[in-house]
Amino acid sequence: MREIGRHLIIELFGCDAKALNDIKTIEENFKRSLEEAGAKIIGEVFHKFNPQGVTGVIIIAESHFSIHTWPEIGYAAIDLFTCGTKVDPTKVLNKLTEIFKPTTMNVMELKRGILVRDRI
Repeated sequence: MREIGRHLIIELFGCDAKALNDIKTIEENFKRSLEEAGAKIIGEVFHKFNPQGVTGVIIIAESHFSIHTWPEIGYAAIDLFTCGTKVDPTKVLNKLTEIFKPTTMNVMELKRGILVRDRI
């Protein structure tokens, strides 16, 4: 396979409930960390649920990042998908773990790409 992107699927457990419910902090830090990681933001949508929880998607020139939070159980689900090698999604992950302070996390990395068949 010829790799054309990285996709991190992240679950954060035991997070700070207040941080998971703070849409302003989530949006600002998500966007700032993306810019610091070298991504070009081209659009975003964030929504705060009543009574709690935040969901957000940021479209970047290199693909997309998304977050969904459940403050009532201290959980966040995050997708960080980048194409090419310019953007390092681990920089965004590091910032989000700094904010949410999870006690446990699960990170699965998928290499995204194109099958290349051997020529005989």
